[in-house]
This record gives sequence, C-alpha cells and structure tokens, in this order.
Amino acid sequence: MPPTVRRLTLMTCLLLASCGWLEPPPQVRGNKVDPDLLKELTPGVSSKADVTAVIGSPTAHATFDDNTWLYISEVTQPRVGRTLAELDQNVVVMTFDDKGVLQKIGKLDKEASLPVSVMAQTTPSPGTEASFLQQLLGNIGRYNPMGGMMGAMGGGQAPSGGAPTAP
Repeated sequence: MPPTVRRLTLMTCLLLASCGWLEPPPQVRGNKVDPDLLKELTPGVSSKADVTAVIGSPTAHATFDDNTWLYISEVTQPRVGRTLAELDQNVVVMTFDDKGVLQKIGKLDKEASLPVSVMAQTTPSPGTEASFLQQLLGNIGRYNPMGGMMGAMGGGQAPSGGAPTAP
C-alpha cells in the first residue's frame, strides 16, 4: 500500500473516532435518588419530614394513595432527529403508614416497566366535520378590509364585534 493511502486511511479512522466527542452528554431527568442518602432512611423510624429533608420532594404520589411516594428518574441522551434514547430508568417507591412513618422502600428499574402503545388516532367530535367546500365557502362575507381602520379613525366597535358605536 502506498504511504499516501495509509495516511489517508489513518486520518479517516481518527476523524471518525473523534466524532463521538461531538455527541451531547446524557441528561438526568426527574429526581435521581442517591443510594448513599437512601441508606440514611430507616423503615419504621423515619417520617415523611425526614424523607423530604434527606432526598427531597417526591416526583409524584400514587394515584389513590397519598402515603405512597414515587421518585422517578431517567437518564436520556439526544439522538438523531431530536429523539431521546433512554439509557437508564429508576423508580424509588416510599410507602408510609397513616401516621406518616416510613414502612417500606422499594426500587423499580427499566426491566420492571411495561410498554405503552400510543394510539395515533383522534377522538371524533360530532358536528365538527366540515367538507373542503364548506371550509372554503364558510369565510365568504367575513372579510372586512376596513375593520382595522375603524378604531384608528375614532370610530370604535362594540365589544361583541357588532356595529360601530357613535363617538
């Protein structure tokens, strides 16, 4: 192989290898709970105030139970086309009794999640379907080129958009 081809190959490989530095850094979203701080909490002893003081406010409460706190976090990284790649996902579940004392600390990760399919349909609303011709002809008579000038010339319009009022 000639030396110029080797140099060109080496430079191409180095250039492609350096493209990874241009990748945006991962972003932490939500309340990421530090495992060391989590060790400071003791079930049966710690209260809601202790939990809030140590790891902060929860991301959410359980839907029908204010005694279940959820700390949800995920690590994402922007990809091509402004889509986000999910690198890591964690949920810490804090369960309290009726007196506000911590009873249980649970952890869920990405493997425990269930896939959710999003429907690409819209909900029909009766009476809002208009044909192309109805949309085209529906604006005839609504155009008023002098409508914006009436306020500038001293003639005001009624608040309901009715006839101009006398000065």
